[in-house]
Amino acid sequence: MSAIYILWLRQIKRYLRSRARIIGSLGQPLLFLIALGFGFGPIYQRAGGGNYIQFLAPGVIAMSIIFVAIFSGLEIIWDRQFGFLKETLVAPVSRLSIMMGRTLGGATVASMQGIIVFFVSLIAGFRPVSVMLLPLAFIFIFLCALLFTAFGTAIASLLEDMQGFQLIMNFVIMPLFFFSGALFPLQGLPKTLQVVARLNPLSYAVDGLRGTLVNGARFGLMTDFWILAIIVGVLMTIGSYLFSKIQI
Repeated sequence: MSAIYILWLRQIKRYLRSRARIIGSLGQPLLFLIALGFGFGPIYQRAGGGNYIQFLAPGVIAMSIIFVAIFSGLEIIWDRQFGFLKETLVAPVSRLSIMMGRTLGGATVASMQGIIVFFVSLIAGFRPVSVMLLPLAFIFIFLCALLFTAFGTAIASLLEDMQGFQLIMNFVIMPLFFFSGALFPLQGLPKTLQVVARLNPLSYAVDGLRGTLVNGARFGLMTDFWILAIIVGVLMTIGSYLFSKIQI
């Protein structure tokens, strides 16, 4: 447990020391909130959808989480190339503890980023419908962060090249994001795309956030929670196995 705690704390300290990283990672969410929120807002309202900022903000929060969470896996490749990972792996602790500590640390960092974007969205005009549901929203934020941190760790455990990791992640992230219902409602889509959306784990994170923040859940909060929890368990298991096979 001490190794997990130390690695978890190390990830958080690394994040807090990098002010440029914190500020830089806010650029894309701000662009989506301002450009899309105010640009498409009147069109969305005339179409009968209501306030687009209210619809968009949960999706933007989820977007900020997955980008930070998945790319936390890049630190594994960075540490491997510069020898820091070898020093960690030869320590007298299990690789499972190391993987758990790094994953929990990365998920905490991604959750912090999501909460920051949540407060930024309040400045843009977003208003949650119930303060009582905010703790549940933060649970969905952490589940989303944990899922994609575990996914990034699993992929990074297979690769040794940072450029290859970035290419694969960009190839994966953008389809996940655009077919999650973050930017547009899923109802009314062709049946094939609706099936794709239902197979997309990010859809349930966005739906959970939308359900807790604006009462707009499509699948149901319990469905969102259990699907995310099951996928997190599966990815943590796969990530632990792949991390244990890293050659030093």
